[in-house]
Amino acid sequence: MFFEYPELLWLLALPVLLVGHYLYLELMERKPHLRVPSLIPWVKTGGGAVSWLRHLPFILRTAALCLLIVAMARPRSSSKMEKVDSEGIDIMFVMDVSTSMLARDFTPDRINAAKDIAIRFMAQRPSDRMGIVVFAGESYTQCPLTTDRATLINLMKEIQTGLIDDGTAIGNGLATAVARLKDSDAKSRVVILLTDGDNNMGEVAPETAADIAKTYGIRTYTIGVGANGTAPYPVVTPWGVEMQNVPVKIDEDLLKRMAATTGGKYFRATDNTSLSEIYSEINSMEKNRVTIDSFPVYKELFGGFALAALLLLLLEMLFRLFIIRRLP
Repeated sequence: MFFEYPELLWLLALPVLLVGHYLYLELMERKPHLRVPSLIPWVKTGGGAVSWLRHLPFILRTAALCLLIVAMARPRSSSKMEKVDSEGIDIMFVMDVSTSMLARDFTPDRINAAKDIAIRFMAQRPSDRMGIVVFAGESYTQCPLTTDRATLINLMKEIQTGLIDDGTAIGNGLATAVARLKDSDAKSRVVILLTDGDNNMGEVAPETAADIAKTYGIRTYTIGVGANGTAPYPVVTPWGVEMQNVPVKIDEDLLKRMAATTGGKYFRATDNTSLSEIYSEINSMEKNRVTIDSFPVYKELFGGFALAALLLLLLEMLFRLFIIRRLP
């Protein structure tokens, strides 16, 4: 607590003077005295505690004056408030949903591992707008840019293979994401493209899509997913589903060129842990711009002191009307 007008507190000397003056009148001038050989006549007529009640109105009135002076000095309390303005980043996830994403070198498989880790990444960036593009032999927007995390996460969970023609149209996937980001007014626009193969379909060449992304200032992080060498893949046979080891073919040179063209970076994930670490690195590289504006918030306290003074004055008036008159 502090006072807006602390110089007014010097007025508290006034109640002190009043108390001194009152004591002087009561003890020196108004108290009768007489020399007698014995105090016996006054032993029972001294008044005791009842006689002190006649001083109570002065005490109440003086206390009320002190409270009014404190109220006039305008007591206040303050606390610091912070207004946080965050400038988010627009991020498009471009997910490969070709059937090769069912390989079991990740747990439980590539596509579900990629979805789960991407969802954790989304939860860590609440101020960003995010969207999802999926691609196989062609591409489409699974979710446009949004800050609605519940909708975004639910649509990410619904991603699965087999919904579109099989294949790997990396260029189409990136071009679709660029089309979603090019009109964004965000300070930073990012694509996170994840695939486990090499480009073999699509009308847009990956290099062309990367050049377009560069033109619009859209940074692209490319992630190649798949174990080194071979990976177990579920194959349907006349005897049921069997696991067969198939070669892992990722066009890393292409993904590196795409990332370098746009000012991004290429990553290689061989298991769940490495993929999670890649998303953590991207999270640290793409920092939100946060502005913190601190300002004080004041609370006025004089009202409580003024109300207390009013109650004391009211109590003094009632005491004079109904009690003082009845004292002996």
